[in-house]
Formats: sequence, C-alpha cells, structure tokens
Amino acid sequence: MPDYYQVLGVSREAGPEDIKRAYRKLARESHPDANHDDPHAEEKFKAIAEAYAVLSDPQKRQQYDTFGTADPRVGAQGFGGFGDLGDIVDAFFGGGSPFGGARARRRTSAVPGADLVVDEVLSLDEAIFGTQRTVEVASVVACQRCGGDGCEPGTHRTRCSRCGGVGEIRMTRNTILGQVMTSRPCDVCGGAGEAPAVPCEGCRGAGRVRAPRSITVDIPGGVSDGTSVRLPGQGEAGVRGGPNGDLFVRIHVKPHDIFERDGDDLACEMEIPLTQAVLGAEIPLETFDGERTLEIPPGTQHGDVISLRGLGAARLDGRGRGNLRVHVSVHIPTRLTAEERDLFEQLAAARGETSGGKQSGIFRRLRDTLRG
Repeated sequence: MPDYYQVLGVSREAGPEDIKRAYRKLARESHPDANHDDPHAEEKFKAIAEAYAVLSDPQKRQQYDTFGTADPRVGAQGFGGFGDLGDIVDAFFGGGSPFGGARARRRTSAVPGADLVVDEVLSLDEAIFGTQRTVEVASVVACQRCGGDGCEPGTHRTRCSRCGGVGEIRMTRNTILGQVMTSRPCDVCGGAGEAPAVPCEGCRGAGRVRAPRSITVDIPGGVSDGTSVRLPGQGEAGVRGGPNGDLFVRIHVKPHDIFERDGDDLACEMEIPLTQAVLGAEIPLETFDGERTLEIPPGTQHGDVISLRGLGAARLDGRGRGNLRVHVSVHIPTRLTAEERDLFEQLAAARGETSGGKQSGIFRRLRDTLRG
C-alpha cells in the first residue's frame, strides 16, 4: 500500500484545503498530456488521483490512518474484522469464491478535473465599472467523438482484463493476526471494473483530448489588482465522469496616469494657485464619469481633501460606489514680478504681517506684550 501522504507531498496533519491544493498542483504538473516524454506519467497521475480520492474523503482517510488501507473491509465491524461472509470468502480465496465465483465490485473512481488559472490585464476604468472579456484556454476537454466514454462509437465497455471486472488489485499481507487482504484501484480501468472494448480513435480510450477554447468572462465592477474571478466547471474535464474543474481569471490592473485606487475610493492630486486657495474657485475636473465641477472653498489649505461622492469604484457587493478624493496642493510662487511683490507687500501691511527684513520672534513679541 503506497504512502498517500508522501504521494501528495503533505504531512499527516494536513487539512482538507492543503490536500486539495497539493492534488491540484501535482495533477497539473503530472498530467500525461503535459508529459509526453515521460512513459510513467500516466502511472504517476493515477497514483496522485488515488491518493487524493482517499485523503479527501474523511471516512476513507480515517480508515487509512487507522489500518494503513482504505479498504472498508479491513477493521470493519463483524466476524473477523470483515463486513460479511462474502468478504471472508474473498479474503481466503483471493476473490475466487467456491460458492459462485468472484463478486465484481465496480467503482466509479471518478476524478475531478484540474483547475485552470489565466491572467487578464484591465485598465483602471474597466476595473471600476466592469467589463466582458474573451479568454483563450488550452486544456483537456471531454472527447466529442466518444462523449467522454473512451469507447469507439458503436462499441461498448467490457470487463477489464487486468482486474477481471473487480475494479481493484488485491494483495495479501501477513500480520500478527494472520493474512489480511488489501486492495488498490486497478491501474488499467482506474477502479471502474470496465475498459473500452475498442478504444476511441479520437482520444485513445482516455475520454479526454486537449483542445483550445474561447470562454467569455463577465468581470464585475469593483475588481482590484489580484482579484480572481471564478467560473465553476470551466476548468479541465473530469476523469470517468468526475466533475470538471474550475477556471480562475486572475485580474491585473494597469496603473493610471492621474487616478489611484484606494479600496472602493479613487484618489488624485490637484495643484491650485495661491489665489484660488485664498479666494475659492470652481475648477473643471475630468473624471471617469465625464467632466465635473470641483468646488474650492475660500481658505483652502495645502493638503486639504475634497470628496466627490459616488465617483469612485463600484463595490463588489453591489451597494453603490466609493468616492473620488481630490488632494489639494497649493502652489506657492517662487518668482514674482515687481508689481506682484508690491501687491503682496500691501496685503501683508493690511493684515499687520511683517514682510521682508528681520521679523521678531514669538518669544520677543510675548515679552513685549507682558511688559505692556
């Protein structure tokens, strides 16, 4: 009996998600269609699928951890640790019962298809409002010639010659309690007990072929860089009737020249002259929703933030949109004409502010105030 934990490369304390991730990674890497030069690729893939089938099922995993095998007959309640008289007969006669021959235990051994991941680059406005894209995917799909059955049209499945239709290869182990019969899925039929009498010419009996596909993806508004959009059932086709995997479209958002994303909000910086900061102004601002008027209140300070409600990114939960936050930067002129300087000096005099020359410090002014 192989060490299923070693096959998947996980520890015995691994949780269900760790086991699932390890299986999907190994399934992609070890798939026969991706390893044409490896004659043992199919054998490795089947071993990985077998390990996942056991460790992903809580009952089978507990059975395996306790007795070293996933065979439910070993350690089961009943006479001698077996489930019924037929199991006892199978154990002692190697599957050939003197009371009527072997009983075929056909198992579906369905294996889920692997997940796929594709990357898609969006502009900031596409991420804000959502968009529709068509992605190209090359993966294994159900063979159209045989409908995924693996049989040449007009033919059918027949009893597997390797396992005799039992669906498993049985082995006998010597223990302190005597001989114990263990089993593993047949490596030819994968545990189904049947194999195509005439393999399909399109897929050579595998039931799956590699083919390109074009898939339309509706990307919702509000996605951010690193978000993955899941399309259930659009991954690789399952094996022996197993469910298809999922397709994950991983989003990458290109930087914008003006606006930055901050959660559901957008942010930008606007530089205004000193006069507009002092007196106030109405400034046109181009947004993703068209031109809007930005109201600059009189006395606006450098670093103030003005929010425009509802002009940010759409929220993924569908509850409206975020805001557009404009960070105000006040430009202080560094070069003045003589007329401009004269005007500033008049303003300083009118406000009682010292301009030019040496200005008395705050502690000197405080001392003069206290002296009267």
